[in-house]
Amino acid sequence: MPLLLYHHPISTCSQKVRLVLVEKGLTFDQHVIDWGAQEHLSDWYLRLNPNGVVPTLVHDQQPICDSSVICEYLDEVFPDPPLAPADAVGRARMRAWMRYLEEVPTAAIRVPSFNQLFAKSLKSLPAQEFEAMTEKMPLRKHFYRQMGDRGFSARVSADSMEQLAKCLRRIETALSDGRAYLLGGLSIADIVLLPTVVRMDDLDLAAEWQALPRVTQWYERMRGRPSFGVAYGPGSRVRRA
Repeated sequence: MPLLLYHHPISTCSQKVRLVLVEKGLTFDQHVIDWGAQEHLSDWYLRLNPNGVVPTLVHDQQPICDSSVICEYLDEVFPDPPLAPADAVGRARMRAWMRYLEEVPTAAIRVPSFNQLFAKSLKSLPAQEFEAMTEKMPLRKHFYRQMGDRGFSARVSADSMEQLAKCLRRIETALSDGRAYLLGGLSIADIVLLPTVVRMDDLDLAAEWQALPRVTQWYERMRGRPSFGVAYGPGSRVRRA
């Protein structure tokens, strides 16, 4: 059955799934969710994804939600080429990385992203419209409501940057034995990490890894993969003018 991906080009979570799809050579149909029209909060989409976020993968008429879950699902259903270690211990280590990456850097990058890219337009909405929009959100309502007119507070912003910096140092340490990727060979863990580093690059935060040569080499290696240019097609990057 065909694969149908509901996503958005600049969504970091959507980028993870696109990377896996391309790495595996899978063809898929796509529906780009219109954030401006709040399509992700529409009744029809919430029936597919009760969390009201992207991406959602529909395969064999079954919706699969959560980007990391989708990545593992694709690796299980389409096992060649594999993107997870063959042994149980290796897969456990991969999942440990995935949980950390989802909980720490994936969450932390939202703060500078919103500060630089989204807060101004969101907070320019009439107060009632902003409240109505966030009230419909099954997830992250309180995240949106923490924003001030210029984004998140200095304390919240500093905390997010500290988390990102600590993550990069952990990656540097993990690569200190000369391995090319987090688990030796390319895995879903690397793919879950990559969109956060790309977004940092796009937000002029690349100085955070200038003194981390192994992170720098890892990033160059990931960008050099043929999947990168395909998964990061037109409209996927958010570099400021």
